[in-house]
This record gives sequence, structure tokens and C-alpha cells, in this order.
Amino acid sequence: MGEALRQATRAYAAEEVPVGAVIVRAGRIIARAFNQVELLKDATAHAEMLVLTQAQEAVGDWRLTDCTLYVTKEPCPMCAGAVVHTRLARVVFGAGDAKGGAAGGAMNLLQFPTLNHQCAITGLVRADECRQMLKAFFAEQRLARKNELDS
Repeated sequence: MGEALRQATRAYAAEEVPVGAVIVRAGRIIARAFNQVELLKDATAHAEMLVLTQAQEAVGDWRLTDCTLYVTKEPCPMCAGAVVHTRLARVVFGAGDAKGGAAGGAMNLLQFPTLNHQCAITGLVRADECRQMLKAFFAEQRLARKNELDS
């Protein structure tokens, strides 16, 4: 999770929502990414989507059955769907998302019984650090918008 937090810090510095992700296979990081929605002007450029693409390239296959995703925020439905399709073994996340999380927060797509694959889930790992980074980012964004409106 430490490297995922470093990736989230990179997102924060780039004025992206600070979410970072890594994929581990056989105890080694094979892919790392951070949110790049604004940078790439692509709504699908979430850290999880980018890291899945990198990992598939590293493995040489779209199936990631022996890999674990570490991500600083509970995956959204889009990312959870991609995780199921790539057949990741496990997802470890930091901050939960009761409104939009798809790993048990608002819903649980990662273990949905009728889908072709279910992932093991470990949640709330280093959750305070992950949550604080998100809170600080959004507080800064609100302040910046307020200052723009006031000027």
C-alpha cells in the first residue's frame, strides 16, 4: 500500500484526484499508476484502469489470476468491472467509499454471485492515510473554487 500511496501523491501533485494503484505478482510490483483523468482528458483514466493495462502488458495476457491490486480508494463500479474481467485474485484498498464503492461500500461487484469471477477483498488498509489525502485534496479544490468566485 505504501507504493500506492506514493502514486496517489503523484496524482495530488498533478491536481488529479489522489488515487494510486499497484499490482503485485509473486511478491513483486509489476505495474503502478495514478489517476490521470484530467491529464489525459479521459474519464476512464482511473488509477485502477491504467494499472490493469500495464499489468496485462507485463504478464503478456489479459488474465491476472495470480495478481493482487493495491489501491488507495475503494474501486468504483467501472474499475470493479474491469477487475472482475481480468480475473484478479485479490483487491486491497485503503479508503472506503460508502456512496460509490463497488467492493462492499455502496455495492459489491467484486463478489457478485452471478458474475464469472469473484475476488478476495481486504479493505481499509492504511485507510486513515488514504482518506486524509482525499479530504485534503477536495478541501483545497473547494477553497480554490470559492476564491475564483470571490474574485
